[in-house]
Amino acid sequence: MHDLVIRNANVVDGLGNDPVAADVAVSNGRFTAIGQIVGEATRTLDAAGLTLAPGIVDLHTHYDAQITWDATLSPSPSLGVTSAVIGNCGFGIVPSPPAVRDLILRNLSVVEGMDLDSLRSGVNWAFESFGSYMDALRSIAPYINVAVLAGHSVIRTAVMGEDASSRSEATTEELSAMCSMVREAMDQGAVGFASSYSLNHSGYAGVPMPSTITPWSEFDTLVGAMSQHDHGIVQLASGVRTVDELEELSVNHNRAVFQSTGMAMFNEQEPDRAIQIFEACKAANSRGQQVYVQIPCQPLSFDFTMANAYPFYSHDAFGAIKACPPHELKNIFSDNDFRDRFRSSLQNPRPGMIFQGNWNRVTVAIPALEKNAHLANQTIESIARNQGTDPLDVIMDLSLEEDLKTTFIGQFLNVGDDGVAELLQHESGVVSLSDAGAHLVFMCDAGFGLHFLGKWVRERGDFSLAQAIQRLTSHPADLYGLIDRGRIQPGAHADMMLFDPEKVGVTSAERTHDLPGGGPRTIRRPVGLHSVFVNGIEVFDGKDYVEHTSGPGHILDRFQLSKNNHSPST
Repeated sequence: MHDLVIRNANVVDGLGNDPVAADVAVSNGRFTAIGQIVGEATRTLDAAGLTLAPGIVDLHTHYDAQITWDATLSPSPSLGVTSAVIGNCGFGIVPSPPAVRDLILRNLSVVEGMDLDSLRSGVNWAFESFGSYMDALRSIAPYINVAVLAGHSVIRTAVMGEDASSRSEATTEELSAMCSMVREAMDQGAVGFASSYSLNHSGYAGVPMPSTITPWSEFDTLVGAMSQHDHGIVQLASGVRTVDELEELSVNHNRAVFQSTGMAMFNEQEPDRAIQIFEACKAANSRGQQVYVQIPCQPLSFDFTMANAYPFYSHDAFGAIKACPPHELKNIFSDNDFRDRFRSSLQNPRPGMIFQGNWNRVTVAIPALEKNAHLANQTIESIARNQGTDPLDVIMDLSLEEDLKTTFIGQFLNVGDDGVAELLQHESGVVSLSDAGAHLVFMCDAGFGLHFLGKWVRERGDFSLAQAIQRLTSHPADLYGLIDRGRIQPGAHADMMLFDPEKVGVTSAERTHDLPGGGPRTIRRPVGLHSVFVNGIEVFDGKDYVEHTSGPGHILDRFQLSKNNHSPST
């Protein structure tokens, strides 16, 4: 007797093989047979006309806080994701000595765009050490599988407190304590170690996130502590750090390094820059190293108001004003000296900044006043041209007129389909960087996998269905050492999604207020997705989450060492 049999499916196995018409059987949370299945099952599902594929593996999420109050990790399961990695960029919530917990949340609220009141009311501090956090996650029993990265910034904060963001050099004793915390995290099942040197990563009231001010030697030492174990990858928001540095890191510690940076996203103003980074990674890997780029398959897009202008925060003019109340912001934005400082910064933006002065990519989405309704869907550049004024003055003056309530949409990077396609197809790239669980006020890219299948497979044809599924499943799973994930084959964990390839995609973004305390967030919903299973248990039925008293997801704590032999099918 099988637990589940799915019949008449078009099966894409996640390994790059051509789709086959087959039945699939599941028992005890694993695939047991693929082909023409005989015998009875507790549940039988007819999938005629639909595609069955492994569930999406999302390597770059920020559900570290949300998971403590939301076992579903919404909206990811409803968007086809069955495994997620949290703790990216080093911005987790553990280790968390009581004295620094609010500091951790304050910084997290800014760097990852989370509502601070929701964090304060929602996080259940049933843990302090990494091990107790893993135990807490097991008791939560999430709907999807979760792997956790040990985080540089949060570990530094646990050891150094407020000094973590102001003193670049740790003492010998402090660095030793950090190394001990990294080793403890790896002993307790961390998938690796994460950090950031990104110019876009600053915390509450404009302070730098701790890791961004550290000498490279500290980061290298902590990676060394991680690499003493039999597994573990390095994830780095690399900023302006070079591929040569990352290759040296991979050589010295025999670990795969995964970088995320705006510099490796397609930029219309510098169209050759990103591909040069990918090619440098390819050259490093040809020498036997493991250096990869996490690449999003969607534009880097933010919905924002000038009351919370995250895309501009890496510019010095915004450094000290990020936590200012609205009435102070109005005075600042009216000040010509402030505008001149911002204007000057835009004349020579530093590499890696989200916003580089491309006002043609900033659009008025929702004017707050009826008299300005005609400005909807116009770019700031076009409005400035029509008014004969400067774009910076346009966005400031309009925002002030509308009490900082004007909603703008900025598409800053990864715009230009042909340029993006070249990066997505590159062997050094790993389709990822959804940032699910973060930047909730501005964006929701948790549906990156369904978007990939809709745009890059069905609409543009840059990938076959088999190639795309491999990019979203076994390829990331194998690179991170997730054992028996991301494939449909006997013995593998039965993580899978059932969808209509002629319809699959995501809706446009919508605003909800379902965070703790009624906090706001942006979500998207699936199109053409019929069912999602995690370890053989259905978690999403195409319309809503399936209720479970205990979710079927596993807290992943055993991994294989990543190997340099995982180039996806082309």
